[in-house]
Amino acid sequence: MVLVYSDDKKLTLELLNKGKELAKELHKKVIAVCIGHDSFAKDYLEHGADSVIAAEADLHTFKAEEYASILEKIVKENNVEVVLIGSNKNGKELAARLSAKLDTGCVTDCTNVYVKDKKIVTERMVYSGNAIAVEQFLSHPQIVTIPPKAFNPLPKTEGHKGEVIKKKYDFERSPSKITKVQEMKTEGVNVEDAEIIVSCGRGFKNKDDIRLVRELADALKGRTIGCSRPIAADLKWLSEDHWIGLSGHKVKPKLYIACGISGQIQHIAGMRDSGVVVAINKDPEALIFKSADYGIVGDLYQVLPKLTNAIREKMG
Repeated sequence: MVLVYSDDKKLTLELLNKGKELAKELHKKVIAVCIGHDSFAKDYLEHGADSVIAAEADLHTFKAEEYASILEKIVKENNVEVVLIGSNKNGKELAARLSAKLDTGCVTDCTNVYVKDKKIVTERMVYSGNAIAVEQFLSHPQIVTIPPKAFNPLPKTEGHKGEVIKKKYDFERSPSKITKVQEMKTEGVNVEDAEIIVSCGRGFKNKDDIRLVRELADALKGRTIGCSRPIAADLKWLSEDHWIGLSGHKVKPKLYIACGISGQIQHIAGMRDSGVVVAINKDPEALIFKSADYGIVGDLYQVLPKLTNAIREKMG
């Protein structure tokens, strides 16, 4: 049995694609898990799950200890061999705790997972994206976390039949207590779902100059602004929800325009899955050009206004 879980619905749908593929290779079934509700059960069935377990539990907020206790029981009851967990903030902590409870291995942030000699093999980037580690499990069950955008969801199959199993689970109450939840200050930007991103880097001299990027994004009807680490983390010219890179957001837009970005490997790791990449930089030796489909060597203060005007004339 292959089990798929994330507290993020969209990420669960992405995991179901890979889970379905692994289950087919192993001649097993794939099950999705909802904890505390069954709201998404129908969607999970229509996107590839053979069955959905809706775990009924008296939970009011996410605590990795309690969720791991529930998943541990589900894994043991269903003789699960492979566990795929969404690699977001909660998922990473949950996977580590679950692997400790089950006394088994866990590989995080995998960009590829496949079956070889009836065992799961994982691939993930290491050394800031300079190498790929290929690892194989020696223990069971095999727990893997997968980041968003690694795989696309399967097409929806309307009316796909499958079983929804509702069951109440007791679990170990965590002695920890959440005393305060403070929402992070953001600008409401969602770069991870954007189809067009215009991104800025250290090539900009002043904060006000970022208007050139906004104007280009507006002309492209994209309106999504990204940036490299120095702009968000060092200079604070944009909030961290714009930050694209190994420590920021990983994106997969159809079009990515990098303006004044040198192309350090940490930034490339966050945008390497983009469809078409356009780079604008005055340094012809900038590393960003090695990852670009199209490159413009020139001063961004001269290139961007001309490019924006040309796009406005073309698109109206």
